[in-house]
Amino acid sequence: MKYYLIVGEASGDIHAAGLMHSLKKKDSEAEFRFFGGDLMAAEGGTMVKHYRELAYMGFVPVLLHLRTIFRNMDMCKQDIVDWQPDVVILVDYPGFNLKIAKFVHAHTRIPVYYYISPKIWAWKEWRIKSIKRDVSELFSILPFEVPFFEEKHHFPIHYVGNPTAYEVSAFKKKALADNDDFLRRYLSYPSPPMIAILCGSRQQEIKDNLPAMLAATRHLADSYQLVIAGAPAIEHEYYQQFTKGYQVKVLPAGWTYQLLFNATAALVTSGTATLETALFNVPQVVCYKTPVPHLIRFAFNHIIQCKYISLVNLIADKEVVPELLADRFSVEDIRNELMRILPGGDARQEQLDGYEDIMRKLGDTVAPDNAASIMVKMLKR
Repeated sequence: MKYYLIVGEASGDIHAAGLMHSLKKKDSEAEFRFFGGDLMAAEGGTMVKHYRELAYMGFVPVLLHLRTIFRNMDMCKQDIVDWQPDVVILVDYPGFNLKIAKFVHAHTRIPVYYYISPKIWAWKEWRIKSIKRDVSELFSILPFEVPFFEEKHHFPIHYVGNPTAYEVSAFKKKALADNDDFLRRYLSYPSPPMIAILCGSRQQEIKDNLPAMLAATRHLADSYQLVIAGAPAIEHEYYQQFTKGYQVKVLPAGWTYQLLFNATAALVTSGTATLETALFNVPQVVCYKTPVPHLIRFAFNHIIQCKYISLVNLIADKEVVPELLADRFSVEDIRNELMRILPGGDARQEQLDGYEDIMRKLGDTVAPDNAASIMVKMLKR
């Protein structure tokens, strides 16, 4: 069968590549065409557009690139019509993907499957109308989404397990064998204890968060090795404007898991990285700078429909990791919270205990295999 996949960022590339790998096991004649990334390309098929050409974050960057965004969207729609896949599989990235779903539903008979469902429980809950109308099957990787979609909105979904939990577990099994080589190639060896800095996958996130993260860790540079995880779509040179004057190393893209395998603690910008850090059992502080912070705090308290921004706290349904968002984001607060989770800190063990509860809730299902089995079975009806 022919599968058309669409992702818009690095985390989507990881999850979609895993799904493609599983689909090939279930369907020996699987063909792929996609808007995606390097990991998807490694699984085979035809890349129409790299996600680097799609990902714009924030009002101004989106406004400045509207023509490009619309051109990419038109290209995607036409490419789907021309190729006539058996299914279109959307992976997160709702601003783009829900428009594609609307087009496919209105102009073709191709089913639309949504893998990594849009996080409408946090923002833009009204999108449930278009999901019900345009999406044939919804696949969730977060256990708390089941009651949200099925009980609150009466829309049945497939909870398939969490692919990040599976990816981290699989990585841990082989990480030790590669660890000495990793440390010798990129870090000090023998290595002092490490603080990982995961400052986002987009330029705007890095620009907003990294300067404060570095300032908050400057006093630890003599006793800890400070290491930035390079993002796949960001050139190494981009980090240099922020790291001048600091004792910090920037890893090439692709080494985040190996870094977390070695880290003692981490500063993390919200996103999938918060869950990855928890699954590596690394205590963390979530840092997310926003414009007009007091307005954002008001919106978070009165408009946004969830209590937390990190997947860790959302899954736990309580504050396991500190979230320094908007008006709580400052160098001093980051420094103080980081000291509390370093060895000897008063919050370290409590956070590690909270991680155990999260791992139990996620379970050990192999999410991409589970999703692929359901997809292939439905398509062969």
